[in-house]
Amino acid sequence: MVEEKTWEEFRSTGLLLYINQILHIFGWAVVAEYDEDKNFKRMYPARVKFRGFDSKSVANSYIKISKYLKENINVLEKEARE
Repeated sequence: MVEEKTWEEFRSTGLLLYINQILHIFGWAVVAEYDEDKNFKRMYPARVKFRGFDSKSVANSYIKISKYLKENINVLEKEARE
């Protein structure tokens, strides 16, 4: 089963930063681009020189991931068992 989601929904879970932490090891990142009004434009993979994120961004991402898990744990467990 595949349920399409938006990039914004993915980003709101905190998973984008988490995934980028892994990708930074290899000099890669998934970039979210916004216009001047802060509206989402596009998302794309990119080569990057920087490695890692500041501790505040990481902490905020972990809070979002924890919230996502708290709200979805029953569904995730059920899907894992099917």
